[in-house]
This record gives sequence, structure tokens and C-alpha cells, in this order.
Amino acid sequence: MRRIGKQLLAGLCLLALAGCGQAAAEKKQAAAGPSGGTLKAVRDRGHINCGASTGTVGFGAPDAQGYWRGLDIETCRAVAAAVLGDKDKARFVPLTGQQRLTALQSGEIDILPRTTTWTLSRDANGVNFTLPNYYDYDGIMVRRAMGVNSSKELDGASVCVQTGSTTEVTFTNLVAGVAPNLKAVIFDSTQATRQAFFSGRCDALITDASGLASVRATMAGNPDDFVIFPADGKLSPLTPAVRHGDDQWFDIVKWSFQALLMAEELGITQTNVDAMRDSKDPTIRRFLGVEPGNGAALGLDEEWTYRVVKQLGNYGEMFERNVGAGSALKLERGPNRLFRDGGLMVPMAFN
Repeated sequence: MRRIGKQLLAGLCLLALAGCGQAAAEKKQAAAGPSGGTLKAVRDRGHINCGASTGTVGFGAPDAQGYWRGLDIETCRAVAAAVLGDKDKARFVPLTGQQRLTALQSGEIDILPRTTTWTLSRDANGVNFTLPNYYDYDGIMVRRAMGVNSSKELDGASVCVQTGSTTEVTFTNLVAGVAPNLKAVIFDSTQATRQAFFSGRCDALITDASGLASVRATMAGNPDDFVIFPADGKLSPLTPAVRHGDDQWFDIVKWSFQALLMAEELGITQTNVDAMRDSKDPTIRRFLGVEPGNGAALGLDEEWTYRVVKQLGNYGEMFERNVGAGSALKLERGPNRLFRDGGLMVPMAFN
């Protein structure tokens, strides 16, 4: 009897585990849609769910009226324009560094365009990275009065670090390599990390240099009182991501961003896009869907690229108004220039 009871208990445990697995699979299937296709689920729902930062001006933050703005926000809006015809059919879910990948993997969001660095461990853990929408580097910000201009000179100082970010790894590498006496002060959210630095709990703040520029422009009393320098000199490709398992959605997100790059390459802007549809250039006509084919290849209509550019402009326009000369950050384009201009942004052929 005791043996039979143990066998029965084991069987019940296996059934319970199978039920949990079935429930998890059903939840993920529901997030993706009845057929498992994200495109169908998004169309049925009528909007795209996008991951966003908890507030990084220039990349993702609501304005005074509650309207979300930023480079990452517009990356997601480009997909909404392509798929649903309206850039504003995108909703934004603020996520911390620890929450962002789980939210994508679980189906809570359809796209994660939120300042996430493309790494092997993330790529191999249920996430497909599309194409970088911003090349950045890990930076360190200190008060100018410290007289420090390099990581080595910072040795012995305390540094505010956000857990769940790649800057945690950069900090560890700095300790192992050039500044063995650095002291980490760990926080679990972007806002807590920043506030701790400005309240004087740490001597320095480490994160993406673009994020530091955003913080300096919006949270510092006098931006000139703070200095930003590279942590280690390595570039970080900040890259929108989707879940594994849906190649069509992966392609749509990837090519929606490519449309912004190609528009700049071809000299197509938000202002002249209507006139450009009358161009005799076959490359432009194919790109704007005047000559059909590209839309059908992705499961979209033929005017999807036209809508992206009409509603958002090209990548250069998007960069300038959010983080470039027309913004509070006033960042140089640097590696985010097109390849023809000496940068790393490479438009791919629309044929």
C-alpha cells in the first residue's frame, strides 16, 4: 500500500507540473494570438504594446501632457505606422532594467525598444535582437569639482550602479582592470540610481552615455557642473528586440526601422515624401511601394514605408528632434551617422 501511495503521489505531481506547463504555454500563446502570430494578435487588438524606460528624456519619457516621446518611442511608432496605419496606435509600458526582458518573453509587450544592449546571453535567452537604433558607450558622470576625467583617476570612489544592466558588468571589469578600489552602491531602478547620485550618496554615476546626457540636461541644476567621460571606450549597440519564435514579426520590426534609414539614404523626408512618389527612380518607387512587392513580402500593404516616413520622417530627422541639435541633449551623431557619412548605420536594399 505504501508503495502504491508513493506511485500515486508521484503521478499526481507529474500531472500538476504538466498542468503548470500547459497553463504557461497557453498564456504565451494568448499573448501571441490564436494562431501564434504576433501580427494577427496586434491587428486584432488594434495597438502595439511597447516596452519603455521609466523615464529617459530623449529616448523614452512622457512630456508634460503625458504623450510619450523619444528615439526608442518613435522606433516603436514606426512599426505601428507600418502595421496599423497610425503611429499613435502604440501603447507604452514603463519597465525597469530587471523587468524589461521578462515582460517581452512573457508576452506582456510585443517589442522592447528600450535602451537595451545586444549581448550573447540575452540573445540566447528567448530574445531576438533586430538592428541597433543607437550606438552608445558606457559612460561615467562626476561633478566637475572632483577634477576627474578618467576611470583610472576615479579609483577609490563610490559609484551608483543599476542592477540588471550591462553597466554592472562594465563596473566589474573596471574593478578587475584599472580601478581595483572602486566601490559599487547598487540600486534596482533607473530613477533610484540617478536620485542617489544627485543626493550625494555616490561620487559617480555609471550608465549609457546617452542616458547620462539626458540626466545632466534634465535633473542637474547646472549641467556645466557635471562631466561625462567613457567608462571603457567600448561601443554598445542599443537594439530593439522581439521574442523568439515569430520570424514574420521579427522581419516587420527589423524592416520598419530600416525604412527610416533608407529614407535618409534616398533623401526622402517627412516634407517631400508625397512628391517623391512621383519620382522616376526605380529604387525610390520600389521603396515607397509605387512599384509593388515589398509589402506583400512582409504580409503588409504596399504603402507601409510611405506611412512610416510621412508620419515620422527619416532616421536623421528622428535623431535630431529627440537627441540631436533640436533637443535638450544636443548629442553628436557620431557612430549613428549613415555608413556613407562615416557612421555605423547601414541601410539595406528594399528589393
